[in-house]
Amino acid sequence: MHLPLETNFELISELPYLAAAPGGRGTSHLNLPILRAAVPGLPPEVSGLLVTSDLQGIAPLPSRMGATHLLGEVLVEHFEALAESGAVPDPRELGVLIAGDMFSGPRARKRGATGDVIPVWLAFARAFDWVAGVAGNHDLFPQGTGRRLLDRRSRARRLDGELWEIAGLTIGGVSGIIGGKRKPNRHSPERFAELITRVLRQEPDILILHMGPPGPDRKQRGDERVAAVIAKNPPPLVICGHCHWPEPLAEAAGTTVLNVDSRAVLLLPEEAADSSDDAA
Repeated sequence: MHLPLETNFELISELPYLAAAPGGRGTSHLNLPILRAAVPGLPPEVSGLLVTSDLQGIAPLPSRMGATHLLGEVLVEHFEALAESGAVPDPRELGVLIAGDMFSGPRARKRGATGDVIPVWLAFARAFDWVAGVAGNHDLFPQGTGRRLLDRRSRARRLDGELWEIAGLTIGGVSGIIGGKRKPNRHSPERFAELITRVLRQEPDILILHMGPPGPDRKQRGDERVAAVIAKNPPPLVICGHCHWPEPLAEAAGTTVLNVDSRAVLLLPEEAADSSDDAA
């Protein structure tokens, strides 16, 4: 599959949520943009992909009488409502790619809180056809009932140096970031490079990372060490998050990089996107 640099991202909807303000100064009111774009070269088995990362916030969950839940859980119900209105395809026909960091503190007051993201993964797995992704540096998957339920789902896969073939796609992923081992989901630079290299040698269609390479614009931050590894054997598409990019798409490390930090992007085959435009 290929995502041209001139791809147009159409705003479908915005989802209000609360997130911890920078510098620990209270809570910010934000909107999660839900975008749509046409993708050439998706295999016929793929009706579309919802791609997202860094949903570090909370919002009212309609099915729980408006009690606040993790933003990823709320996004699932919001997407289902959009599908009922005809604005997007049925989520049961779509795959999901998660590039990490699905946690927020319960009151959205602590920047960079770390915790259990299994409820988000289970919500996506229940509503969509399949889900693949990586853990971010703030994601935990603790042992317990939720972990057992997630592990039993044959169409949900967390990746860390592995590949998964699903719906005509070969998807590789490496979880976490480069950092010291005292915190969760950290790899040494050498280990991170080794895992990415292992995945890319198997020529995946998509590489999912949490921490990706930088783009050409100085506001498209990333890690040059990651870029150097990818450039040796670049895949058709890299999906990442961790550092927010004002412009989500760039050519970097010899490939196309889609940064989905704090956004959700619905990738549809060109003919499906054209049909949606005609319906609108």
